[in-house]
Amino acid sequence: MKLKRNLLTASVLFISLATSQSLAQSGAMGAVKSGYAPVNGLRLYYEIHGSGEPLILLHGGFGAGDMFAPMMPVLSQHRQVITVDLQAHGRTADIDRPITFEVMADDIAGLAKYLGITNADVMGYSLGGGVALRTAVQHPELVKRLILVSVAFRRDGWYREIVTAMSQVGAASAEPMKQTPMYQMYSRLAPRPADWPVLLAKIGDLLKRDYDWSSDVAGLKMPTLLVYGDADAVRTAHAVQFFELLGGGKKDGGWDGSGISTARLAILPGLTHYTVFSSPLLSATVASFLGAPMSAAK
Repeated sequence: MKLKRNLLTASVLFISLATSQSLAQSGAMGAVKSGYAPVNGLRLYYEIHGSGEPLILLHGGFGAGDMFAPMMPVLSQHRQVITVDLQAHGRTADIDRPITFEVMADDIAGLAKYLGITNADVMGYSLGGGVALRTAVQHPELVKRLILVSVAFRRDGWYREIVTAMSQVGAASAEPMKQTPMYQMYSRLAPRPADWPVLLAKIGDLLKRDYDWSSDVAGLKMPTLLVYGDADAVRTAHAVQFFELLGGGKKDGGWDGSGISTARLAILPGLTHYTVFSSPLLSATVASFLGAPMSAAK
C-alpha cells in the first residue's frame, strides 16, 4: 500500500489532478491549428491557439498540451499560444532515445524553427518547467520571457519525501498506475498505448538522475517569473534561492523601482504542486507578467 501511495505521489508530481476533468473533454481548447513537426527524429505534436506574440506552453510529466485548457481562454486572448506534446507524451509517439530535459529542450528549439518562430515567451510546469529552463539555457536567443511553475533547479530542491517517491517510478509501476487519471488520458491520446510501461521506465530514469543547474541559472538574462504554491512539492527556501540566482532579492527595490531585477517570484497562497496549475491565481499572475513592459536585461 505504501509503495502504491508513493508511486501515485510521484506521478501526480508531474501533472495536476485538478485538470483531469478538462483533459477528458475532447477539443476543450478549440485548437485553431494542429500538426506534427519533424524534429530530431520525432513527429512532435503541437497546437496553435489565438494570434499575436508567440507563447510556448510545456506540460507536466505524464500529461499533454491539453492540460492547459483551463488557462487557454486567458492566455490566447491576445497571443499566439503553442502547446506541445513532449516526447512519448500525448499524441507524440516515443522514439528510441532516453527522455532527458536537454534533448527535449532541443526539440522545442526545433519546433520553433519549424514554425518560423525566432523569439517566443516560454512557460513550463513541473517536468515541462525543467524543459523550459533547459531551453532558455541551451537556446537563449529563442526565449524572450521565461515562466517556470513549480520547478527546482537542483534535485534536492524537492522535499525529501518527493525525491524518495521519484526514485520508485519505473516499468514495474506501470500496472498500478493504470488506475490513475494520467493513464486514462494517455490511453486516450497516445498513438501506441501499449508503450505505457516504456514511458514509466524512461521517466523513472529521468527522475533518478541527480542534477544541479545553479551556474546555468545564474547566467540567464531574460526576464523570468517563478511561480510556486505556498505548500508546493518544491521547498519554499529553494524557490527563494532560485529567485536570488536570477538576481532577485538582492536589495530594496527603491521608491522609483530602480532596484527591481528582471526576475519575479510569486508564492501563491493555499496552493500545492497539484492545485497551483488549475488555480485562477496562476492565470492572472502569468498574464500580468506577460503584459508588463520588458525590463532591461540584468
